[in-house]
Amino acid sequence: MSDIPKKNNDSERASDIDLAMDINPDLYSAENAPQPGREKFYVYRAAEEYKAAEEATAIADDRASKQDGSKGFVTAKADGAMAGIYDWVKCIVFAISIVVVCLTFVFRLVDVEGTSMNDTLETNDKVIVTNMMYTPRNNDIVVISHGAEYEKPIIKRVIATEGQTLQLDYENDRIIVDGIVIEENYIKGTTFSNRFGDYSVPEVIPEGKVFVLGDNRLVSLDSRYAQIGLIDVKNVIGKAQFVAFPFNHIGYLY
Repeated sequence: MSDIPKKNNDSERASDIDLAMDINPDLYSAENAPQPGREKFYVYRAAEEYKAAEEATAIADDRASKQDGSKGFVTAKADGAMAGIYDWVKCIVFAISIVVVCLTFVFRLVDVEGTSMNDTLETNDKVIVTNMMYTPRNNDIVVISHGAEYEKPIIKRVIATEGQTLQLDYENDRIIVDGIVIEENYIKGTTFSNRFGDYSVPEVIPEGKVFVLGDNRLVSLDSRYAQIGLIDVKNVIGKAQFVAFPFNHIGYLY
């Protein structure tokens, strides 16, 4: 018995020929037009070519998978100088974006001018300042946008924060915060260096304010003076963490 199924009517015969024409229309040029009794030959020939095409696609997929890990389809890779330039541009744009985000939300690089924070900080020191979700705390070295009447940025040390009691004991040359005499092994000279200022400091630091002093009390313009006064925490740019330059002064500040 033949393995080829017998066609039952002319409509089935026509559909087989149409399928073969869709798969490989070259078989059906005018000179190779199907003749009665030859439909089965063309259908089987078309099926064989279709199978060969599937096998070729599978081989190409396998090669692509081994090269770049793609599966299920053939991928095309960009090649040449333009592709390399495009990759470099993407890397540069990404790097710049990261730097901008960091400088805006994470840290800043600040130049120190003046001697009010000697010997902790010196003129021309470059300091890394963090400012992401920062709240000032005692002993922090902070960068401040401006004082009460002083419009330039300043860098000072936080001595007391909101809600804390503060006593400037000029007679005994000491500072008392919440009833405890604070140790200041970072200062240059004495606690006040005979400079008492002209600002009347409240006994309790008000909400949203901080009291700041420079480490070099002899020359520092700080919260002892009305020009600076108590600092609004909104005007604190961030906390100085690290001296990045010059290299002979590089180091962590705490």
